[in-house]
Amino acid sequence: MNETLNVIKSRRSIRKFTEKQLQEEDLQAILEAALFAPSAGNAQPWHFTVVQNKALIDELAQTAKDAIVAGGRSPYQEMAQREDFHVFYHAPTIIIISGNPKAGFIHADCAAAAQNILLAAEALGLGSCWIGLVMMILHGEQGAAWCKKLEIPAGYEPVHVLALGYKAQAKIPAPERKKNCINFIR
Repeated sequence: MNETLNVIKSRRSIRKFTEKQLQEEDLQAILEAALFAPSAGNAQPWHFTVVQNKALIDELAQTAKDAIVAGGRSPYQEMAQREDFHVFYHAPTIIIISGNPKAGFIHADCAAAAQNILLAAEALGLGSCWIGLVMMILHGEQGAAWCKKLEIPAGYEPVHVLALGYKAQAKIPAPERKKNCINFIR
C-alpha cells in the first residue's frame, strides 16, 4: 500500500508521551507540513504558536482542568477531577493554531493545517493528540490574558491545539470504522 495511505491509517491519538523534547529538525519538518496545507483562496490565515516551556504548558493544563471541574456540566468533569489528569497528557510540545477571522474559513483552513501536523508527526514516528478541552479557556473570560501570555498575534484567535511528543505507549489498534456512511451517485 502507498506510504501516505499507511500513515493516514496508522495515526492514532496518543495520550502517553515520554519527557524527551522533539528534535528541532522534526519540529521544523512538522511546521513546514502545516504551511503546505490547503486554504480557501490560498489565504493561509494561520499562525502557529509552538510552546515547549513545561511550566507554561502545565499552567495552561491546570487552568483548563480547574475550569472543567468548576463548569459542573461537562462530560469530562469526572476525568478532570482525577489528580493525575493533564489536559495535554504531559506532552513536551503543544502547537496552538490561530486564525485570522477576516479570512472567512479559518476553522476549515486551520483544521487542514492541524491534520497535516498530525500526519507529519506520525510519518516521523512521533505521537500527537488533538486537544479540544483547552479551547474553553482560550475563548472564555481568561482568553485575552492567555492569548497575550502565549504571544498570539493581535487579530488572530486560537482555533486548534495539538499535543506532540515521543510515544510512550505501544501501537494502538484502529477502532472499528463506521459502516454505511458512503453512498454513490453515478
